[in-house]
Amino acid sequence: AGAARRRKRAPEPGRNKATVKGRVVKSAIEEYHKKKPVNHLRENLQYMLKGRVVADKAVTEQVLAQNRGRKSKDQPPEKTEKKKPEGTVFTEEDFRKFEREYFGIP
Repeated sequence: AGAARRRKRAPEPGRNKATVKGRVVKSAIEEYHKKKPVNHLRENLQYMLKGRVVADKAVTEQVLAQNRGRKSKDQPPEKTEKKKPEGTVFTEEDFRKFEREYFGIP
């Protein structure tokens, strides 16, 4: 039983694959032209340049907000207004006068 399993089956009568009969010879040049990549740059540029419609700022902001994720890295940084340094109402002479009155320094 083991020897029978190891024996190869007899080839069935049919087409001999070693012959060239019935095959269509493909031209290498035709195959190259079929598979050659096509450059779509010119058509893409014309398509991009013909549309000059700009969406409203509110609409673009809404779309960007919808596409933003919930993670902190997806959120834009919050803009904080810089605080201006507070100026004093008193002048240098007012401070000297206060020192003289309070500490008694001449």
